Amino acid sequence: MSKQQADKIPNVVQTTSQDRHTGDADSQENDGTTHVKGHPVIRNGADVSKYLVSDRDDGDAALTFRSILLGTAFTALSSVITMLYTFKPTQMQVSAVFLQRKIVHLTCILLLSLKARNIVLVYIAGEAWALATPRPDRVKWKWLRRVFRFLNLGQPFGIKEHVVASLIASSGNNGLSGVEIYAVERLFYDRPVSATTAVLGTFSISLCGFVLAGVLRPLIVYPAEMVYWSTLPQVVLYQNLHFDQRENRSRLIKFGWALAIAAVWEVFPAYMVTWFGGISIFCLASMNAPSATRRVFTTIFGGASSNKGLGLLNFSLDWQYIQSGYLSLPLKQQLNSWIGYGIWYAAMLGLYYNNAWGAKSFPFMSTSLFNGNGTRFNTTSILNGQGTIDPEKLDGVGLPHMTATTVWGYFTANLAIGALITHVLIFYGKDMALAWKQARSRAQPDPHYQAMLKYKEVPMWWYVALFVLCFVAGLVVNIKGETTLPAWGYIVSLLVGAFIAPFSCVLYGLYGTGIGTNQLSKMVAGAIHPGRPLANLYFASWSHQVILLAVNLANWLKVGQYTKIPHRIMFGTQVYGTLLGAGFNYAVMTTIVTNQRDVLLDPTGTNIWSGSTYQSLNSQAITWALAKQMYSASGRYVLVPLGLLIGAALPILHWALGRAFPRIRAWPINTAIVSSFAGQVYYGNTSWIWSSIAVGVFSQLWLRRKLPRIYNKYNYLIGAALDGGSQIVIFVLSFAVFGASGQEHPFPTWWGNPAGSPDHCL
Repeated sequence: MSKQQADKIPNVVQTTSQDRHTGDADSQENDGTTHVKGHPVIRNGADVSKYLVSDRDDGDAALTFRSILLGTAFTALSSVITMLYTFKPTQMQVSAVFLQRKIVHLTCILLLSLKARNIVLVYIAGEAWALATPRPDRVKWKWLRRVFRFLNLGQPFGIKEHVVASLIASSGNNGLSGVEIYAVERLFYDRPVSATTAVLGTFSISLCGFVLAGVLRPLIVYPAEMVYWSTLPQVVLYQNLHFDQRENRSRLIKFGWALAIAAVWEVFPAYMVTWFGGISIFCLASMNAPSATRRVFTTIFGGASSNKGLGLLNFSLDWQYIQSGYLSLPLKQQLNSWIGYGIWYAAMLGLYYNNAWGAKSFPFMSTSLFNGNGTRFNTTSILNGQGTIDPEKLDGVGLPHMTATTVWGYFTANLAIGALITHVLIFYGKDMALAWKQARSRAQPDPHYQAMLKYKEVPMWWYVALFVLCFVAGLVVNIKGETTLPAWGYIVSLLVGAFIAPFSCVLYGLYGTGIGTNQLSKMVAGAIHPGRPLANLYFASWSHQVILLAVNLANWLKVGQYTKIPHRIMFGTQVYGTLLGAGFNYAVMTTIVTNQRDVLLDPTGTNIWSGSTYQSLNSQAITWALAKQMYSASGRYVLVPLGLLIGAALPILHWALGRAFPRIRAWPINTAIVSSFAGQVYYGNTSWIWSSIAVGVFSQLWLRRKLPRIYNKYNYLIGAALDGGSQIVIFVLSFAVFGASGQEHPFPTWWGNPAGSPDHCL
């Protein structure tokens, strides 16, 4: 397609706004779509397919030398940043949209100063590759022309190359779960990981779940309502950059300014003025109050430091924790999360101040294990040389204790898992059956699905063959005995993951977010492998990865459907990026664990480094290895496993109330999401919660409804720029001044950067 032809095809949103409606008043289509000042208000998946995402397919190449090389280069940065965030007080995902524009983070300001063309990320690299290299037709030797064409020199940079390069970089984080286990072994068990386990175990864990995404495609990818809302920013940006060239200069200038401002600003809350990371009027007001009063205020209002408090009415201006997800997640998801947060505040304070499970004997928030006297529990004190629990040592030391907030987090995780299963069956069962029938007959009405029918599907034997390789690799690792997980337990772990994966994929596709399901894996592991914490860790990792990888691959298959990437290329590049990124993850993990070991083992951590994620993994492994003593009917924490049954009953109650009171059916309540957010943040930094709510209200309640033109055009673009600017600065600061490479250079202490908690709480 020529440039002139491409320019004649306007952006899909412009088409609807200009051709259908030209008035300023609100209007409504026959299908119920609302327009404000001529622009559609996006409500559901059908609206996304019709108004927000174009079904255009230029037929350009996707798998090229350029797309592979760019994807490979950016995988390194993606993996490093993601691994860094697992050692932060609040765990966040690296923005997938950011991965599309990574070079801009390093060169945007320079390019602006040189008055060079303002293009973004992989896009800027691809465009530079196309414009700054010689065209093959200018070379007289045929063999050299073939080489130039293979290297894509002088060739236009298309949307499909762009998507493939970003896909490789994003999928580089699929193997993170296996690397996290190795970190726990190094930190808490002093066990070196052999080369065989590192290579074969990572391969198996990283790819074992792909087969489910292949089997479930008709349910979790093809239907229009399976939007995967959190990836819409990428899709919109891809199409805007490549399908709307006339607007690119204006759009990229705005993107560049937003990214540059975010990058400059991030230096202040992250390093120089850490108070900006948690502004609490209540903490400031209590600075001269008695210590007892200040402790109460810290518990309720403090949240800028890891594990300090709930952060009630504490606002953060640090975008590294807020991120653009709240600009893209649908209102129905955010409403459920807000309800969950309300329950969370009441429950956390009620449990602590009523001294539930001896809460006042331990820190308010911590994922560490404790002795009864409040000292930190030494996990190695009850283990033998094989990494299993020694009954005699356990009798001498005693059972470990958990904080009340951690118990609540475990309980609500089980609530969410139970609710997830019954909610999907009750409320989406008929739609799932219909989607399966439509896919089998190729009658799925979504225009993007129909446009993809011309490309060859991935044969099912590809998925099966990959699974067999992964299965055998995992079997070898477990038979060797290094994981302490027997081969039959390994097989059970895969079956547990295969059972939960379809439910998680449906929820993620509809709401753009999921719930933590690895708690169920740990419960099953504890029941069938008592006394084996390492076996519990590996069991949960394989089981949970089956779920996580099914979701991730389905998510990218949806992006491929929206952008018309051939199915087989999507499959191959996902596998390649996953294996490449796992290697980078492992290298970064070993560096940080070696250099920050003491801080990572500290139950509280700092506002820069925290081992909360790994402490939590280890705590769950130990406690579930002691499931009979701690979670049985006579155990201290019997409420936790009961959460599964209680959670399973919640959607049934919801359905019954809807039958009795029909008005309730119109409320977008999802008890699985409410349950998840009612206890999801039981550790780490909490100062960002109210800021995220404010961002969601601004984006979804006001901008989307009142100014849909601005929302459709800039909501995702500016959010991506803010993510990119903040994340690249955190990457640089982590190694330059925060000590990721061993040497710290703290900013001088002053009122805006206090020695204690940044929000001036205790």
